Amino acid sequence: MVLPMHAAASAKTMFAEVWKDPNCGCCKEWVAHLETGGFKVKVNDIGNDRIRERLGVDRKYGSCHTALVGGYAIEGHVPVKEIQRLLKEKPTALGLAVPGMPVGSPGMDGGLYGNRKDPYSVMLLTKDGGATVYQRYEGSKS
Repeated sequence: MVLPMHAAASAKTMFAEVWKDPNCGCCKEWVAHLETGGFKVKVNDIGNDRIRERLGVDRKYGSCHTALVGGYAIEGHVPVKEIQRLLKEKPTALGLAVPGMPVGSPGMDGGLYGNRKDPYSVMLLTKDGGATVYQRYEGSKS
């Protein structure tokens, strides 16, 4: 069966629901990063403390926004590339996190920061509260 072009495109659309502070600029930039990466995004401007707790993400992995994508929790400035990898690999996990707000991560990489890129890790969160490094970003020397 051949689907019409618009149906085929919508069948591949990835959805993300994001909870963030309404005044956070880096969160808005990260949402734009998701949209550029092909995600359709629903934004909840009510903060993320409650949803982070509801999803079971330990505060030590916390950041300024939380998303739910394909049943996985996505905490902080996680690159689209790693979210797409997660959705493809489908590991038994709670989700991904980039703790804190590392400069150079998506949403923290605008003109305000120049060419600075600090090293950071994308963590794969396990359902028992632990984590392992999923992908390491080395950053660059300025």
